[in-house]
Amino acid sequence: MELKFVIDKKYDLAIAKSMNFTKEQLKYAENLYRLVPDEIEKSRQEYQKSWDEINDGFSNYVKRKTGYDWFYSEYECVISTSVHGASNWGNEPKIVRIMGQNLMQMRRIVAHELILSHFFEIYKRKFSKNKLKDGQVWALAEIAAFILTSTSDKTKEVENFWKEVCGWPPEFGYDQITKLCNELKEIYLKNGDFLEFINEGIKKVKEYPNMNPNSKN
Repeated sequence: MELKFVIDKKYDLAIAKSMNFTKEQLKYAENLYRLVPDEIEKSRQEYQKSWDEINDGFSNYVKRKTGYDWFYSEYECVISTSVHGASNWGNEPKIVRIMGQNLMQMRRIVAHELILSHFFEIYKRKFSKNKLKDGQVWALAEIAAFILTSTSDKTKEVENFWKEVCGWPPEFGYDQITKLCNELKEIYLKNGDFLEFINEGIKKVKEYPNMNPNSKN
């Protein structure tokens, strides 16, 4: 798998709009393309150079840990003026990361979004018979991404990718999946078996029929 960082104003603003940015926020995000084009390009170049140092190692790590090869040979990461990070839930090999970030933090968040996309692809292609709602799959994908980007005795390799920011627990940001995350984390760290993680996760997430990124505890 290869990751290319690109500038795509139309896609960036469409994602921002889908995340319910206000008209004022969207206008500000759009204006930055006119006001700081050099800074956007600088981020693209710096992100690409930094990511290229770990691309092959990370790609192989995810393939080995999940047991599934990447479903696309090339992914794109759109440099955003406003969206901190986004996946499109496996609808296409494209993610988003905000400009001007610390390079180690950038690596981890980009990796998180890639794993999230990969998990959606795995579910849709191999486990869709379980008929989970998108919000339930999202919860499992988020948890998988946090586990596989955090250091543990089962995931020590991440220290080679973003050592300064690989600690557990990460800043999660979704209180509604904290309990489920802690349960599935223990299941995965016991045996390091990703298939077990998926199967147990599917069972447990069915207890949360209304799960989604905006749901309450």
